[in-house]
Amino acid sequence: MKLSLSFLVSACVLALSAGSSVASDVAPAAVTAPASVPDVSQLGEIIDLRSGQRMSADQLLDHLAAAPRVIVGEQHDQLIHHQIEQWLLQQLQGRRPQGSVLLEMLNPDQQTKVEQAKLWLKEHPQATPDQLAQLLAWQASWKWDQYGQLVMEVMRAPYPVWSANLDRSEIRQMFVDKPAVQGKFSDFSNDAKVQGRLKDIIRAMHDNQIDEPRLAAMLAIQQQRDRRMAERLLEAPAPALLIAGAYHAHQDLGVPLHVQDLTGGAAPLVLVLAKRGAAVSKAQADLVWYAPASDQ
Repeated sequence: MKLSLSFLVSACVLALSAGSSVASDVAPAAVTAPASVPDVSQLGEIIDLRSGQRMSADQLLDHLAAAPRVIVGEQHDQLIHHQIEQWLLQQLQGRRPQGSVLLEMLNPDQQTKVEQAKLWLKEHPQATPDQLAQLLAWQASWKWDQYGQLVMEVMRAPYPVWSANLDRSEIRQMFVDKPAVQGKFSDFSNDAKVQGRLKDIIRAMHDNQIDEPRLAAMLAIQQQRDRRMAERLLEAPAPALLIAGAYHAHQDLGVPLHVQDLTGGAAPLVLVLAKRGAAVSKAQADLVWYAPASDQ
C-alpha cells in the first residue's frame, strides 16, 4: 500500500520558512458555516482484522466509542479519508463526550494559536475555513483543501485539540544529532526489526538513492515523531483520538509500539483508512475501512 510518509515532509520542511504569521485581527465574514460532511456510512467496506469479519459503520462506532485511545491512520492526499474522519468524530461525539483530538498536522508552536482560535470561533460562528487557516498559521505542506473542513470541525467542537508533531527546530536538530529512541518494542533491542523495515520503506521511497547518514537522520526523525505522538496521546484527555499518517498508525511500526514502551500496557485501538484493493494486515491494525480512491 503506497502511503505518504510524513518523514518525507520532514525533509522538505528543512528548506521551508517558519510559515505565515497570524494576523493580529481577523475580521469575521458574514457567510454561511461550512457544509456538513457527507454521510459515508455506506461507503466502501469495513473489516475487523482480528476476526476477519465485515462490520457495519454502526458496529465500528461501537468499537471506537469503547476505546480510551484510538489512532486513525490515513493517506494524506485522500479527501475521502478526511471526510470519514470528520464523520467519525461527529458520530462519536453523539455517543459519548470526546475527550480530545490530536493532529499530526499541528506542531507544538501552533498550540497557543489553536487555543486562541477556538475562543475566537466561539465569538465568530460565521467564520470561514480560510480565516481559520490564517489564525492557525496552517502549514502549506498540509494542503488546506484536503484538511480545511476536518480542522474546522474539531476547532468548533467542545473538546480540546492537541498538536502531535515535532517543531521544525526540533527536526533540524534531529537531522544533525540522529537521536535514537529507547524501548523494548521500538528500538534495536527488538532485533532491529522495526528500524530495518522503516529503513527499507525510506530507501524504496527514494528509489534506493539515499546515503547512509541521510537515511539514519530520516529514520531518527520518523521514530521521534512516533514517540512524540505516543507521549501526546497518553497525556491527552480521554477518550483521545489521534489522526496521523498510516505508517505512524501501524501497530508493527509506529505509535502503538511507543505507547507500549511508555506504559508497558496495551496498545491503542488502530483503525486504518485505505484504498480498495490495498493490503492491510492484522499485524498493522485492528480495523480497516476500505474506501474508493479520491481523485484529489
